[in-house]
Amino acid sequence: MLVAAAVCPSAPLLVPEVAAGAAFELDALRAACADAVGVLAASRPDRLVVIGPAEQPDRGRHHEGARGSFREFGVDLDVRLGTPPATPSEDAGADRALPSSLAVAAWLLRGWAAAPLEGLGVGEPLEQDRCAATGAMIASTADRVALLVMGDGSACRTLKAPGYLDERAAPFDASVAAALAAADTEALAALDAELAEALQAAGRAPWQVLAGAAQGAGLAGQLLYEDAPYGVGYFVATWT
Repeated sequence: MLVAAAVCPSAPLLVPEVAAGAAFELDALRAACADAVGVLAASRPDRLVVIGPAEQPDRGRHHEGARGSFREFGVDLDVRLGTPPATPSEDAGADRALPSSLAVAAWLLRGWAAAPLEGLGVGEPLEQDRCAATGAMIASTADRVALLVMGDGSACRTLKAPGYLDERAAPFDASVAAALAAADTEALAALDAELAEALQAAGRAPWQVLAGAAQGAGLAGQLLYEDAPYGVGYFVATWT
């Protein structure tokens, strides 16, 4: 059963070494993310699942101890998703590198020792019903499951945004923020996948997995951060 969830951006700029000279601009965002991870630890989960957007071939499960890197962003920094198990997994692909969203999560979770964890990379095209089914399955895997859900809002909030300015971006992000603040699973599940793709909102599928996992759990939401630095919608929220 899902007992807690945290939502954080998947932007590599969260990592100060990646942001370099502009790192201070996201200090408030990093502080909110740290608070959200603290809420997860306080929930005393039996299991933590980290969910984030991923491209092929990085979709699917990533085991505890999987390695990630920020070298593609010009930074000589490696991370691990939790602690490597004493007995390495024999599953195919167990040694795959983490997608960037889960590498950011691994950076946020450095020092995590509250519960065993694993990652799940989900693709942007994943249909809403499959997102819901995936979330429900994850929530059923332990008595006390927690989720760390990585993903960004629209990338079209300003003229200098990665996706340029789109007048639909601000209303879309406002609807996401309201759903996260209210722990509104129905509103998240109803997000328009085609619109999200057009607005380059990489969090749509992970958020809808969260909606599936939280269905019937009776969690309350709190929005800790909402802004669009660099023209991209970033949210931090907790559900408990």
